[in-house]
Amino acid sequence: MFSRRSFGKVTGAGVAGASAMTGLSVSSARAAQPAPGGARSAAQAAAGQVNTSFGPLRQIRAGVLDVGYAEAGPAHGPAVILMHGWPYDIHSYVDVAPRLAAQGYRVIVPYFRGHGTTRFLSDKTFRNAQQSVIARDVIALMDALGIGKAVLAGFDWGSRTGDIIAALWPDRCKALVSVTGYLITNREANKQPQPPKAEWAWWYQYYFSTERGRLGLENKQYRRDLAKLVWKFNSPTWNFDDATFDRTAAAFDNPDYVAIVVDNYRWRLGLAPGDPRYDALERQLAKGPVIGVPTVTLDGELDPFTPPGDGSAYRAKFSGAYLHRTLKGIGHNVPQEAPQAFAEAVVAADNLGHR
Repeated sequence: MFSRRSFGKVTGAGVAGASAMTGLSVSSARAAQPAPGGARSAAQAAAGQVNTSFGPLRQIRAGVLDVGYAEAGPAHGPAVILMHGWPYDIHSYVDVAPRLAAQGYRVIVPYFRGHGTTRFLSDKTFRNAQQSVIARDVIALMDALGIGKAVLAGFDWGSRTGDIIAALWPDRCKALVSVTGYLITNREANKQPQPPKAEWAWWYQYYFSTERGRLGLENKQYRRDLAKLVWKFNSPTWNFDDATFDRTAAAFDNPDYVAIVVDNYRWRLGLAPGDPRYDALERQLAKGPVIGVPTVTLDGELDPFTPPGDGSAYRAKFSGAYLHRTLKGIGHNVPQEAPQAFAEAVVAADNLGHR
C-alpha cells in the first residue's frame, strides 16, 4: 500500500514533479473550459513559481447544479475534496492540489453554487445559500462522482461546509481539515453582539443586508474592489499580485453570484428565510453537534477571524482523533498563503484515521 507519511519530506523537493499531475484524471464527467490563466511550464516549476491554472475544468450534474470542478491525481486514489470560501474560488487550492495529487490522492476542487462555472439546472430553483444547502451540494457532487467517502478540507465557507458534513453525515467524511475550527452557524446565537472590533471585521455582512449593499455587489467594478479590500484585510502579509486576484475574480461573474452571496449573509443574520425543506437539518445544526471524525484544525495567526486561545475556543467540539496547528504569519486564505502547510494538514488528518 502506498504510504503518504513521508509527505513533508517528498513535496518540499518535489513540487516540480507534482505539477505534472495537475491534469485531469479519467472520469465520466464531461470536459469544460480551461480555468483562467495558463498552466506553468516545466522551467517555471523547477524555479519554484506558483501554479496559475488547474488546466481544463470539468462539469457534472449533481443535485440541482451543473458543478464546475478541477480534478487532479489518479482516478482511483483516496478522495480529497477541497472547498473554497468567500470572496475566493478554487484557485485558493491551485498549489495544494498538485502536492496532494503527487502523493496519490484523487483531488476534487469544486466551485460552490454561484461561483465560476457552476450553474443551476433550472431557472426556477430558489437561489438559496443557507449552510445546510451548500453541504448538500457537496454530498450530491460526491454521489455524482461515485465518491462514498472523502477527506474534506476547507476554509471560510469551505470550513463550515466540511464541519456540517462531518457532523451530520460522518459516514461520508473520512477525515476533516477545518480552518478556524468549528464554524457551524447557530442563527439564534448570532443575534447576540460580539465585541466592537469583531463586529467591525464583519462589516460586509451588514452591508449585504441592505439594498445599497446588494446594488454595490451588482456593480462589477465595486464587486472586484470589495473583494480585493477583503483580501487585503483578511491576509495582511499576503502580497498577491493583480494576476492572482484577477484569476479568482473571474469566478464572481457567475450570473447567480450576487444572489448567492447576499442570501448567505442575510440568512446567517436571520434576515432571509431558509428553504423549509432544510428546517430539520438546521435544527440539528443549531444544537451545535460535536464532530467525531479525525480532524486537524488550522488557525492563521494573522487571520482577523481567528479566535483567541490557540484553538481552545472550539476544542470541545471535536471528540475524535485531533491535531491543532497555528500558522505563524499567515492570514485567512490559508491554502493559498501556505499551500505546503495546508497539504500537510490534509495528509495528517488522513493518517489520524489510520491510527
